[in-house]
Amino acid sequence: MILHGYWRSGAAYRTRIALELKGLSYQQQGHDLRTGAQKDPAYVALNPQGMVPALEVPTDSGVAVLTQSPAILEWLEEAHPTPALLPSDALGRAHVRAMAALIGCDIHPLNNLRVGKALREGFGADQAAVDAWAARWILPGFEALETLVARHGAGWSYGDAPTLADCYLIPQIYSAARFNVALDAFPRLLAIDEAAKTHPAFVAAHPDNQPDAG
Repeated sequence: MILHGYWRSGAAYRTRIALELKGLSYQQQGHDLRTGAQKDPAYVALNPQGMVPALEVPTDSGVAVLTQSPAILEWLEEAHPTPALLPSDALGRAHVRAMAALIGCDIHPLNNLRVGKALREGFGADQAAVDAWAARWILPGFEALETLVARHGAGWSYGDAPTLADCYLIPQIYSAARFNVALDAFPRLLAIDEAAKTHPAFVAAHPDNQPDAG
């Protein structure tokens, strides 16, 4: 498998976490979003949206290219079910998917690189304004997530082992730090982040440990 990503991309980060948790071998191809490398025609031929991540996977007839991290993570769970990143029961799976979507749909899309660039270039925002924009969406989302973790977590976001919810949470905590968003009000989320700092899969997936970091 070949993962096309960018070391600091939250969506690529969550995909790396899932790959590492599954114990899967993969190569990486970095595309520097700061320079617009993701819009190179050769890459757009693979992923017409010109965004990361994309995952090339071998098939009986050649190679398939998967795009959009939620679809990639769901494919990983179906194609490589052990260890499971979703609970065994339908209700539990719905809860984990909801926690992941809370971040993936309602927080992350509003504080990624292209949104920050649009705020700066289109609206004249300085870094303080960009940070305030990010906090506006991260804080209420994390407030809800803190409540859900209190309800369902037992060391991780849901239960006592990492799930897809944690694949989404840890990159968003990393992003919050980049935007100088204080997270002291969310002790349960911070405890999960601390657990991730010593978990081999999360350590391997961390942005600082990627070949294109810098």
